[in-house]
Amino acid sequence: MSQSTPFFALSEDHVAIRDMARAFASEQIAPHALEWDEKKHFPVAQMRAAAALGMGGVYIREDVGGSGLTRLDSALIFEAMSTGCPAVAAFISIHNMASWMIDTWGSESQRMQWLPKLTTMEWMASYCLTEAGAGSDAAALSTKAVRDGDDYVLNGAKQFISGAGDTDVYVVMVRTGAEGAKGVSTLVIPKDTPGLSFGANERKMGWNAQPTRQVIFDNARVPVANRLGNEGDGFKIAMAGLDGGRLNIAACSLGGAQAALEKSLAYMNERKAFGKRLDEFQALQFRIADMAIELEAARSFLWRAAAALDRKEPEATKLCAMAKRFVTDACFNVANEALQLHGGYGYLHEYGVEKIVRDLRVHQILEGTNEIMRVIVARALVGR
Repeated sequence: MSQSTPFFALSEDHVAIRDMARAFASEQIAPHALEWDEKKHFPVAQMRAAAALGMGGVYIREDVGGSGLTRLDSALIFEAMSTGCPAVAAFISIHNMASWMIDTWGSESQRMQWLPKLTTMEWMASYCLTEAGAGSDAAALSTKAVRDGDDYVLNGAKQFISGAGDTDVYVVMVRTGAEGAKGVSTLVIPKDTPGLSFGANERKMGWNAQPTRQVIFDNARVPVANRLGNEGDGFKIAMAGLDGGRLNIAACSLGGAQAALEKSLAYMNERKAFGKRLDEFQALQFRIADMAIELEAARSFLWRAAAALDRKEPEATKLCAMAKRFVTDACFNVANEALQLHGGYGYLHEYGVEKIVRDLRVHQILEGTNEIMRVIVARALVGR
């Protein structure tokens, strides 16, 4: 198992993991990313190929086929994968988050029921928390699960669910008790459950290589045996999943922004204006220097938060929120600057920069908006 040591120097294992993921992204994802974006294609075959390399269960225990790696390893993997396509890497990260919730909170029988096929991505998982009327205020969710013998009967709908309709397993937060966080429970629900249906694939600004739909429950019956933990544990489970999810999505921002910087350097080396290459103008050199500095600062912060989560430090949740806010904001700005450096060509689909800008924009919203990240940090600081 890889160790979460290090700041300032990666071990040989870390470098090998990162290089493996970067090579996969370059060979299997990057050449197709623009076409997948344009055609809204969900690349199941390539994601299963990534799972064959251990990316379907990065920090899932090895007895069910997981890789048993650390959150720092995960940050390296998802950054590297996102250089190929942030939307594809982000879906794999969401799949990992949902699978981790089963691995961490499930009974042994539940782990054995679900995880062997999830770690290979023969089955794919979606995380279902958000509702039309419960986004940032997630504890206000209203999807109800009423106990009826050995089943729950579910009614309600989840909104903005990544992979919905194409995935096989849904880790769903439902209301089994009173209002507020303490009335929430978590159920693992298979796609073929009677009464479970899906909305239309949403038309989105970015993330077109993964579908986004409503998940709708109309008197859907789910066995009580599919509940993770006890009744009332669901909000705690959901929030624990999001600590790691925020690191993953920050890593996906880093990979996308790194790719945008690399595209800018290549373009500036080829493009001429006023008799000189663009990379010979000091004003433009300073801009790419600032972009690289922002990425390095973001990367260091992400690694710090990931190592804190690995060590279960008391401040881990705060650091994950800090890192998510800082990294996703900084990386969107870098990608946007890369578009500007390309001039009119940056606005064209074929150069790939505008796609990165579109894909990274949503990272400032999902896994908790960056405004909510500030709320988490502020509460930790003032002791509320």
